[in-house]
Amino acid sequence: MKSPVTSLKTKMLLLSIIPLILVTVAITLISLSQAHQLSEQEIKTFEENLLRSKRQELQHYVALAMTSIARIVAEAEPGDKKAEAEVRQVLHSLTYGEDGYFFVYDQQGFNLVHPVQPELVGQNLYDVQDRDGQFVIRDLLQLAGEGGGFYRYVWNKPSKVGLVDKLSYVVQIPKLNWMMGTGLYLDDISKEVAAIRLKVTHNIRNTFLTVVAILASTVIVIALLGLGINVHASQLADARLREVAHRYVQFQVAQRRNFARELHDGINQLMVSVKFRIELAREKLQSHETKADIELSKGGEVLNQAIQEVRRLSHDLRPILLDDLGLESALHSMLDEFSERTGLKVSVHLDLPQQRLPDDIEITLYRIAQEALTNIERHAQAKSVVLSIWKEEGMIWVEIKDDGQGFIKHDNAVDGIGLLNMRERTELLSGHFSVRSKPGSGTRIRAGFTLV
Repeated sequence: MKSPVTSLKTKMLLLSIIPLILVTVAITLISLSQAHQLSEQEIKTFEENLLRSKRQELQHYVALAMTSIARIVAEAEPGDKKAEAEVRQVLHSLTYGEDGYFFVYDQQGFNLVHPVQPELVGQNLYDVQDRDGQFVIRDLLQLAGEGGGFYRYVWNKPSKVGLVDKLSYVVQIPKLNWMMGTGLYLDDISKEVAAIRLKVTHNIRNTFLTVVAILASTVIVIALLGLGINVHASQLADARLREVAHRYVQFQVAQRRNFARELHDGINQLMVSVKFRIELAREKLQSHETKADIELSKGGEVLNQAIQEVRRLSHDLRPILLDDLGLESALHSMLDEFSERTGLKVSVHLDLPQQRLPDDIEITLYRIAQEALTNIERHAQAKSVVLSIWKEEGMIWVEIKDDGQGFIKHDNAVDGIGLLNMRERTELLSGHFSVRSKPGSGTRIRAGFTLV
């Protein structure tokens, strides 16, 4: 479950990122829409400029054709077949490019000149329609009769063998009463416009991808910065928590030490003094058997029990031997008592630093060893125990192994009271704690602490 602090940090991070994403997306969409509109306008302008240049080109071609036949037409008489034949011959020979030619029709719609499609010559095409339903020849004749003009329609392109958009310019030939014109196919313009549109679309898409990449990078950077700040804050909080925990443990150790000494040196001495006085009184009353002697005897027994209990409490709070002689002597004393009490074989391997360990680490090592020995005595049914303490890479480690019956430890299993106490003591000092056990193979308990 997330803590309220973590949830608040996440919400703050989202509140900083979401507006950025929304603003960036809005600006990007508006920019892309404007770019698309602008590109369409530019493409349309480009197409109109191309068509304008094509119209001028057609007018020049028609003007050149009219110049080439001007002398013949000027000298011709109405119905002069020879002049008509010469005009057809000249216009038939005038071609340009791969698909550039001149066509001629009379007023009835009969084709008179068609260099690239000679099969049309002599045919009446007055009622021919293109795929859009336009009466092509009829409309061209009308334009020519009105003084000439441009006309766009669909016609067969010889070099492509297919129907293509075509732009033609037609005029009237004086005296002969013919319509003459030429045209250019517009598929090249369509290809150029399509290529430009594709390029513009590609550029817009690249721009969009670039914006998305920048946005993603920005979001990642902000997220990483937020994560870094959170991690740093968490590290500071953890460090502060560890410091507080260390101080608490040190304070607790000091308080227990003082309390243990007060029990041992104060109350315990008073009770010992009372015990001696009671024994002295008993000696004086031994010659006379009285009820007072019985009561004094019972009081002495109770007082002796109280002295032992105070000594036990004092030892549990803070072993006096640990303060006076150090960890190594306190452990040897505890292990000797354990071996004598249980009859188990005990092996000790201690490699302690020359200087004494910090109080909180020293008492924790002692208590872990004490708790582990208590568990072994109660549950392990072991024959031997090995206790080791050593220093390695800035850490002090304690390990207690036995050859007892062991147990099965599940991942989600709750530790027993003893293991739980050892684990909590270790975690209070930010140490590392592990338990390894297997039925029939004993148990190994290990704890490690960082030395400052």
